[in-house]
Amino acid sequence: MAVITLKDGSTKEVALGTSAIEIAREISEGLARVACAVELNGKVCDLRTTVDGDCTVNFLTFDSEGGRHTFNHTCSHILAQAVKRLYPAAKLTIGPSIDDGFYYDFDVDTSFTPDDLSKIEAEMKKIIKENLEIEYFELPRDEALALMKDEPYKVELINELPEGEKISFYKQGEFTDLCAGPHLLKTGAIKAFKLTSATGAYWRGDSNKKMLCRVYGTAFTKKSDLEEHLAALEEARKRDHNKLGRELEFFTTVDYIGQGLPILLPKGAKVIQILQRFVEDTEASKGWLLTKTPYMAKSDLYKISGHWGHYKDGMFILGDEEKDEEVFALRPMTCPFQYQAYLNRARSYRDLPLRYNETSTLFRNEASGEMHGLIRVRQFTISEGHLMCLPEQLEEEFKGCLELAIYMLKTLGLYEDVSYRFSQWDPADSGKYIGTPEQWDEAQSTMQKILDHLEIPYKIGIGEAAFYGPKLDIQIKNVFGKEDTLITIQVDQLLAKQFDMEYVDRDGTKKNPYIIHRTSIGCYERTLALLIEKYAGAFPTWLAPVQVKILPIADRHLDYAKEVASKLASYGIRVETDDRSETIGYKIRSAQGEKIPHMLLVGDKEIESGTVSVRNRKEGDLGAMSVDEFIAKIMKLVADKTLDY
Repeated sequence: MAVITLKDGSTKEVALGTSAIEIAREISEGLARVACAVELNGKVCDLRTTVDGDCTVNFLTFDSEGGRHTFNHTCSHILAQAVKRLYPAAKLTIGPSIDDGFYYDFDVDTSFTPDDLSKIEAEMKKIIKENLEIEYFELPRDEALALMKDEPYKVELINELPEGEKISFYKQGEFTDLCAGPHLLKTGAIKAFKLTSATGAYWRGDSNKKMLCRVYGTAFTKKSDLEEHLAALEEARKRDHNKLGRELEFFTTVDYIGQGLPILLPKGAKVIQILQRFVEDTEASKGWLLTKTPYMAKSDLYKISGHWGHYKDGMFILGDEEKDEEVFALRPMTCPFQYQAYLNRARSYRDLPLRYNETSTLFRNEASGEMHGLIRVRQFTISEGHLMCLPEQLEEEFKGCLELAIYMLKTLGLYEDVSYRFSQWDPADSGKYIGTPEQWDEAQSTMQKILDHLEIPYKIGIGEAAFYGPKLDIQIKNVFGKEDTLITIQVDQLLAKQFDMEYVDRDGTKKNPYIIHRTSIGCYERTLALLIEKYAGAFPTWLAPVQVKILPIADRHLDYAKEVASKLASYGIRVETDDRSETIGYKIRSAQGEKIPHMLLVGDKEIESGTVSVRNRKEGDLGAMSVDEFIAKIMKLVADKTLDY
């Protein structure tokens, strides 16, 4: 017999070999119906998993992360089975669960069309109606390779598994897939799903490998929840910066300039200029010293820093090492350049902490399949900074960097949308990093103490560290739920030694400073994209590229409109005048469509009284005000950085 401890702390004796689903049924049939998976001693497992000793048992429904993952993963297999039935020549690759659904990548001659997706959906419904039993089994390597001999991508994955690794499969009807699981017990458990799109994706995200067809889908336990989710997706499409940002003329792209190289139009450029000035002024008030460094350097610099050996594939190289005496590269980050400012003269412990910031334009050779609008591009500008400090100053300075980032997020209205990831090295893949295991253990232990002391609610990301140190990644999702890093704060105990960066300590000995790499607002282009989506293009007054639109009712009111515009502009208010010979109703609708925060209507009455008729995009008609009264109102919104959305 085995003693199991349930989530509520109660215990129960069961026979060895009892399956989780049998335990659920003993507790209640209702639990057995809604359970998707089970946590055994903290590990998410199939409901078919059996108990082999004393353990903790926690049943997972669709409302839990593990349960939803199991549900979605099963749906990805149903998708793959349907594709193989309809398109037998399709080759299978991988099909994971993701936060808001699932996908499966297929190697097919031509990408699936919307009509194809409809056919695949219909076949998936048949498979669900068949309520096929989902079976788990394991095979030795030679038998696994024989079973998957017609699936080259599966063969590749099997061959990469280390000797002695368990090779597991799931079978439903005629369909079998290489998979670690977990999965539901039967296909009929899927109640509501929808295939949402088909896009291209490189095998393993490598642009040198085959382009595959990725089919996305989403699934729920109730049709009403699916409909609600699809409605939210439709709203997300309306807010998608890649669509809305172009429609509102914030940015554009040109094929013959290149992918990932957006053109910021006047509105987009203005928002980024506002952000940059705000960030630089705020950083200066907190003791950061502005530098300006080159956009490129000889390969020698990157060899010292380690970028040449660990990041070269992500860099744009100018020249050929075999042919040219000097080879240059565009900078992917600013740290090795800013270190030269530190090295400009000898340093004492009295000089530390030393904080350098820079509005840095960077270049990274992103894979074409990874780029999206302004969120992931090949040239971007970032609020970068590097801070050299004494070991005993590290926690306080890290805290200051984090507080600066949080202040920025709150001011922009993004604070409630972020999460935190403690990105660590992967000791199983140590070749990706510089430094010894002991140095990494020390750096990560130091950073963990700081994060725990500051009570930061983080998740751990193994293998997500920079090649020179662990980092806190502040994560954010776009309107479609795709997560990206917005702000990073990194602890570095290695690169100072690489560059012979030293200071003379109190005892007269020379030591290497600790370094914090950080951004305060992250990548400006990515931030602009997220703000467009957050506010659906209707920026708060302090950030709006055009804050006021003056709308003369007739041509005879143009001179007064221009007089008012000139006065507003003298106060730094961003103002335009709509001087077209159109009706006032048309002009109002046009300004609303452009998401202008404030509209000033001027006609005979306003000229006579020396006022303006104020209209707000959210509140509508606010009545007449004097020009000075309106200016005071706008100036306060800007000064307070009010999120008036």
